[in-house]
Parts: sequence; structure tokens; C-alpha cells
Amino acid sequence: MSQLVATALGSWPGTDPAEAIRVIRGELGSPHLPFLPQLPDRGVGADAVGRTAALLVELPVDVQPHGWRLVPRPGQDYRRAVSMLSTDVNTLADIIGAEETAGGQLKLQLRGPWSMAANLHLHHGERALSDAGARREILESLTAGLVAHIGKVAEVSRGADIVIQFDEPEIERVLNGGIPTASGYRTLRAVPEQEVLSGWRFAAEAARGAGAVEVAVSAPAAGLPLEKLDEAGLDAVGLSLDGLSPRQWEDIAAAVESGRKLWAGVAATPDAGGTLPEVSALVEEVLAPWGRVGLPLQQLQQVRLTPSSALSRHAPRDAKRALTRLTQAADALNQTAAG
Repeated sequence: MSQLVATALGSWPGTDPAEAIRVIRGELGSPHLPFLPQLPDRGVGADAVGRTAALLVELPVDVQPHGWRLVPRPGQDYRRAVSMLSTDVNTLADIIGAEETAGGQLKLQLRGPWSMAANLHLHHGERALSDAGARREILESLTAGLVAHIGKVAEVSRGADIVIQFDEPEIERVLNGGIPTASGYRTLRAVPEQEVLSGWRFAAEAARGAGAVEVAVSAPAAGLPLEKLDEAGLDAVGLSLDGLSPRQWEDIAAAVESGRKLWAGVAATPDAGGTLPEVSALVEEVLAPWGRVGLPLQQLQQVRLTPSSALSRHAPRDAKRALTRLTQAADALNQTAAG
């Protein structure tokens, strides 16, 4: 029977991938959704853009003062990113191989094609987002790399269903023409919405063709065309529930009613004093707007609970506590849905 489950956005504190994977798999055991973590504290190549750049096929990168740049030949920065990702997959294989039973699902997260194009620079310094040809190359290269990545992880995950999460933190500015040029004196032209939707569909269909059972896009709510998820070929949308407007909740309700999942970001992390929110507060954060838009409790099974912010900003102990609290809130919501 389907039920509401917990997961996290993907980044994790610390520098030890084995320790991170063990904690995550321990806290997010079945039926919840564990993930292969990204550890930005390891430095260049472990950041979100560098981590995803390690998947690019025939588009090597290096780091310049202004950020990641596309280059003709692989260099030290690219090799470092590829090496760390390979190490993490091998570490995951060792840990899963030693488990008595394999998990039901496993999530892989990466920067989406539009946020990658906004953060990769061409040889002359301008952002790749400025060039339609470069945008297409990045989309195709990233998709090819993701397909290969899914294959490698599926091979070591002992039959786990693979879930894909595209992170698009820049999508609002991409669609509205708010990404600054390399000089910073003006902004780049907006990318047409249809190009964005078609790109997501292209990547999502390729991921599912490689064996992924679910593809989600996680982004700030203000930038997501929630009413057009069908055109984008997405199975789920991830966003923070904080500050959503009634209109946005109506669009979410329509998406849920059409069979899509909501990855609901709730305030599950400790405050400055280290205090976690109560389970009841997290439950109410979901139930109150859910009821206002008339969604039935039974459809809570289409929700995945996530923290509303990155866990890498917290100490490892607090990140672990946040996962515990999320699973407790998920259990409470499942009990509510069951009546």
C-alpha cells in the first residue's frame, strides 16, 4: 500500500561519504527514500554545480575566478569532480552490499539543465545560458551522463527503484530574464518557457527510459510553472510550503489530482538554539493548506516530506535529527490519512 514518506534534498554536512550514506540509510529505511548524498564541505567538485558537471559527456569543465567554465580538454578540477562521484558510488555499493536487505528506492539528485546553463561559462566568459546552441549541448550532454549514472547506480543498488531529482534553483530568473551577464551590467534574455518545458521532458523521458521510476524537479515555487507539469513530463514537483499563495496551492491541488506527487518542503531543521519543531507543527504545515484546497486525506500518499532547506548547513548531528523528525511527521500524517 502506498504511503507518505520522508526524504531530504540531497546535500549533507561533513566530508566522509561512508558515514553520510550509513546515517542516511539508517534514518530513511523502508518505506522512506534514502539518497546518495552530496558533501559540499569536500570543496571544489563537491559543490552542486561541480558534482553535476562530473556527469557531463564530452563537455569538460574547469574552475575560474568567475565559476565553472566549459573547456576543450579535461583538467584537474573536472577529474577531481569525477573521482569524488565515482568514489561515492563505489562506497554506496559497498554499504548496500553489506546490508541484509536492499532498500526499496534510492534517490539521485543533480542540478537541472537550466540551472547548469546559468552557472557554466563559455570560453570567452559569458554564461552558457546566453547561447541557445550551448543550452542544447548542455541538456543533451547532461541527459546522456544521467542515463549512464542511473545504469551504474542501478547495478550496485540490488534492485532498488531509482528516483531522480533535478534541482533548478535558478529557474525563476531563467524564465524571467534575471540572470546577470558575466559583466554584471545587464541581464540575459529570458529563456522561452516552451524550451524549458521541452528540455525537462527530454531529460525526464530519457531518465525513465534508463530505468528511473520517478522524476521530480525541485525549485523555488515562484519560478515553477505548476500548471504545466504535464507538458514538462514530470512525475513530481518539490518546493517549500512556506509562503505559498492560494493560487499556487490551487495549482498544486490540480497537479495532485492528476496523479503527480508533491515533495513538500517543511521547516524540519533545528533553529539557532538547536530546537527541532514539534511533529504536530510539521503535520499542521501540510494538513492546513491541504484541507483548504479540498484535497482528500487519502491523497496524502502522493506526498514526500523533505526539509525546506539544505541539511549541509547544519552539523551532522542536527542533520540526522532532522531526518528523524521528518520520519516521525510522515508516520503521523499516515496515521491521519488512515483515519
